[in-house]
Amino acid sequence: MGSHVVAGVDGSAESLAAAAWAAREAERRDLPLHLVHAGDWHPDREDRDRAGAAQRHPARRALRQAEDRVRAECSRVSLSDEQMAGPPVPALLKAADQADVMVLGSRGLSGFTGFLVGSVALGVVAGATRPVVLVRAGEEALDEHRPERDGSASTDTGYRDVVLAVDLHDACDEVIEFAFEAARLRRARLRAVHAWHAAGPVDPGSGDIGPGQDSWQGEEWLGFLRAVLQVWRDKYPDVEVLATVVEDRPTTALVRASTGASLLVVGHRLTERPAGPRTGPVTHAAIHHVGCPVAVVPHV
Repeated sequence: MGSHVVAGVDGSAESLAAAAWAAREAERRDLPLHLVHAGDWHPDREDRDRAGAAQRHPARRALRQAEDRVRAECSRVSLSDEQMAGPPVPALLKAADQADVMVLGSRGLSGFTGFLVGSVALGVVAGATRPVVLVRAGEEALDEHRPERDGSASTDTGYRDVVLAVDLHDACDEVIEFAFEAARLRRARLRAVHAWHAAGPVDPGSGDIGPGQDSWQGEEWLGFLRAVLQVWRDKYPDVEVLATVVEDRPTTALVRASTGASLLVVGHRLTERPAGPRTGPVTHAAIHHVGCPVAVVPHV
């Protein structure tokens, strides 16, 4: 299969929201949308006629519900579906690695902003070699757009900011490019954020830190950030960019910066770990506590 957007669905409210978000993303990218349901049924089992049929029926129902949601929201998107056999995480990873973007649902936490991310979604995010977007239950097209002047919700207004988390110790082209392209597709402003914290009274790695140097450090980080972004500003001249450095913990800074955003873009380094693939602490915290859709972009 060529370039496409894929959404994993299981019949839950969050997966339906993910399918709808994926359909809108497919339209923005002018790509087809492929819906997949992954389960543990195995066509080669001896009892496939009974147990297999019983397991496939909910899968077909989940796919049909997602198709109906997509058609109601994006009637012109080219749509296909597939029921995949085997354990969910390996099956979804296979689907993700063949797509431009994989979209999965995560339940919104009642009472405060955040995600409740299941083991399947975390497994896919940790192991995928292509970008994975997590969408909370209840996410709608209106949430991606700025409100009208009177405060009412509308899809006729421009998109809210795309927020890019930049680690200047490990700035990666794949992550930055994904964010710039997302902003371009939406004609949205890109807000690039780097969080830093002042060293203690004595920093063995960089020498003594004296009073009054925090402001200087902030300006230096801002200069680094602008330099990193300059090549991408040149490549995407139509994207408005706001570069911001924040003296704060990265997770706290990202939650605050993403409030009211249409999308947060974070990176995930692909490394071999003894315990298997997993997300880093900042990405892990971001996908659990940020309220807007979160795009996790893998890099080496």
